[in-house]
Amino acid sequence: MTDDTLCRHPVYALLADGTTVLIRTVEPGDHDQLRDFYKEMSPENLRLRFFAISARSATMAADRACGPERPGYRALLAETQGQVIGLAEYDTGGCGDAAEISIAVADRLHHRGVGTLLVEHLVSAARAEGVTTFSADALCENREVLRLFADLGLRTARRFEGPEVRCTILLDEDETYLSAVEERGRAADVASLEPLLRPDAVAVVGAGRRPGSVGRAVLHHLRAGGFTRRLFAVNPHVASVLGVPSHPSVSALPVVPDLVVVAVPATAVPALAEECGKVGVRALLVVSAGLDRNQAEALLGACRSHGMRLVGPNCLGISNTDPELRLDATFAADHPRPGTAGVAVQSGGVGIALLEGLSRLGIGVSSFVSLGDKYDVSGNDMLQWWVSDRRTDLALLHLESFGNPRAFSRTARRVTRRMPLLTVDAGRTDAGRRAAASHTAAAATRTMTRQALFTQAGITATRSVGELLEAAALMHAQPLPAGTRVAIVSNAGGVGVLAADACVEAGLALPSLAPEVMDGLAAVLPRGAAVGNPSDTTAAASEDQLRNCLDRLLRSPGIDAVLVALVPTAVAAATGEDLVRALTDGPAHQARPVVVVRLEQDLPVKLLPAAHGGTIPSFADPQVAARALAHAARRAAWLAQPVGTVPDLDGVDTRRAHEITDAYLTLQTDGGWLEPRTCAALLDCYGIPQLPWAWAETESDAVRAAHQLRGLDGRVVMKAHWPGLLHKSEEQAVRLDLQGDAQIRAAFRDFETRFASRITGVVVQPLAARGTELFAGVVQDEVFGPLVLFGLGGTATEVLADHAARLAPLTDHDVHELITAPRCVPLLFGTHGAGPVDLEGLEQLLLRVSRIASDLPQLAEADFNPVLATPTGVTVLDARVRLLPRMPWDPYLRRLR
Repeated sequence: MTDDTLCRHPVYALLADGTTVLIRTVEPGDHDQLRDFYKEMSPENLRLRFFAISARSATMAADRACGPERPGYRALLAETQGQVIGLAEYDTGGCGDAAEISIAVADRLHHRGVGTLLVEHLVSAARAEGVTTFSADALCENREVLRLFADLGLRTARRFEGPEVRCTILLDEDETYLSAVEERGRAADVASLEPLLRPDAVAVVGAGRRPGSVGRAVLHHLRAGGFTRRLFAVNPHVASVLGVPSHPSVSALPVVPDLVVVAVPATAVPALAEECGKVGVRALLVVSAGLDRNQAEALLGACRSHGMRLVGPNCLGISNTDPELRLDATFAADHPRPGTAGVAVQSGGVGIALLEGLSRLGIGVSSFVSLGDKYDVSGNDMLQWWVSDRRTDLALLHLESFGNPRAFSRTARRVTRRMPLLTVDAGRTDAGRRAAASHTAAAATRTMTRQALFTQAGITATRSVGELLEAAALMHAQPLPAGTRVAIVSNAGGVGVLAADACVEAGLALPSLAPEVMDGLAAVLPRGAAVGNPSDTTAAASEDQLRNCLDRLLRSPGIDAVLVALVPTAVAAATGEDLVRALTDGPAHQARPVVVVRLEQDLPVKLLPAAHGGTIPSFADPQVAARALAHAARRAAWLAQPVGTVPDLDGVDTRRAHEITDAYLTLQTDGGWLEPRTCAALLDCYGIPQLPWAWAETESDAVRAAHQLRGLDGRVVMKAHWPGLLHKSEEQAVRLDLQGDAQIRAAFRDFETRFASRITGVVVQPLAARGTELFAGVVQDEVFGPLVLFGLGGTATEVLADHAARLAPLTDHDVHELITAPRCVPLLFGTHGAGPVDLEGLEQLLLRVSRIASDLPQLAEADFNPVLATPTGVTVLDARVRLLPRMPWDPYLRRLR
């Protein structure tokens, strides 16, 4: 949805107390309702709004808002249950980039965030139309509106003029504003989820007498799980179900339930949702599946119009293990064990596996939501809940689709600094993506794009449910390692070798131990032990010897984690030694993680109870243990980085860039690839360095251009051009190392002969110096927004595919990671005696590419290949840009799906 669409079509959003409101553009037919909206205001509210009380104020305000459409004017209203509760307007007077704004809120809705929400939407609409400043006049005594402006998060200046104050608000979208919007969204989100996850009364519709029905299974779980609040069944044919009182309809219930569980045939779902909304139900859990498009739209429409949050349809259910609530509205085989892991999944099967795994490990679940087809409540909502519930310290997600990934990424970055956030990277292959799209009725996303999101947000992405549980067990039980340096101890040399291989393959390091550490190990281990890394204690090691060995390694400054690989031996059995006990009896607060590998273990991972009350993860395979340690090390490295910032760039002319883009799309309404001159002008708006060039349409023009440019030793390059030309090398449309007028004329005639029906001109450039050829580019993902790519360039770029990607806008840390991610990174830092390329210039280039991608949603894709990097500079040698007619879309604007 574009911002223009936002203003022309209704969207729903949440007030501070979780109430759903409709935000839409004022229409002529709203006149009478707006007039009545003003007439119902108290005299004091009218005076604060209009600075005076007049019988004509209401009619004049309605006339202005509902008048003919005019340039520079926008009016948005908020309504609930068909009643107008707020109005916000801006007016530029038809010119300039500054606008006057006004706000009015119904008396009964003050202090619930109506005005703030409307202003946020007005700010987004104004930015899309080039407005940079809002101004407003208010009475000095109007503390509410003055506080609204002050708390927006935007830079605001005040000027007092007698009884009035003039407020000027700059509409820059900086970190302060985005954080303020996000915090308001978090509070509203959590409030809206209270009826869903902490209901005072629950009703199950569709719980019948048949034992195999889903509704009956959910009702049984609620009752058997000990739900502590009021519970009802809705079934017109029986007086009770499983001992729970039953009523003929939701309308007939003795109280209005906060949450209704819907387990009826798909055809009955829309009417039931409408009935629930009319009686005041605040949340629906729809486990029913098989809704067609019309049924789905009717279900969501009922939820939106009546302000109900919705989980599902086609889901396993929800659970909140809070002992004061004990809500288990699922049809899983068993009740989840209470604990501290928050779980949200789209697949019910994955959800069952995670619930069982977390219960078996003893981690347990704080709350669980099976999102199903995810019409409303999403993974982003659950992140907001978990970060606020004071029970969750570990978040696990399984998402097959993303509704607003840029908002999700921003929320995830905040959450992952407070708790580990792990996910299964589902849909890594084409077949997997097709299955995900079919399963969830949502678009699946490219692997590179999704991985960029996970990397930037600090999300631990695993490749299977098993790997997710393994990493979660380690992060739950042990401190994070400060780095990747692992010491291995085993009582069997072969197992130590396997563990060493696994660690190195997982990206961990096995440093040599300091001589004093090796001497200390030799002093406490049996004669014949091999001290090093790995260390082989031999089968003769006792509990005390292993405990002392472990203690010395954990105190070694060159070690970040210790992996202990043990096998059962007859020696230990004969002496009654329990080597595992040497680990579980260790210190209560060691600063470094310890993991154990036991090849005879029957499960991939277990958590062993420790004497100090904690747990130690035990893995059945060294590869599993090393993989989990690597995940923990990456999380620690991400946390160690300061929060990145998007740097300010000089020499950027955004207004001119929009003018160029708009002018092109006015002539080429379907979009297309820019011709060289327009492309170069657009890049100039962002200070992207380009090799000097000239456009020529005749032989003589080409010769004159070559004389002016004078490349290396007088040599030049000539490139043919025609609309739609993408791969010049494949078309043999590039001639290198041309010298002298004769060669230039011959090259031009050759192009004319071979491309006579297509060629529109040629680009002449000086022959560039030698350097490292790189690639930079942009792809606008329909779901994720702009993605910046970087890697090895030249003709090998597509063959080697040595690229990395990050989502725009890039922070300073994103740029550093992007530069160091591809395999070609040694070329950038200097090899075989060559010095490093201009890394600062390379960072600047990528930041400017990120900026153009963020500023221009019309930029569908851009290729800068090759980009020549030398020790003295970075220059784009060839650029291609494609524009499409797209409008801006604000990913951080508060709105429901």
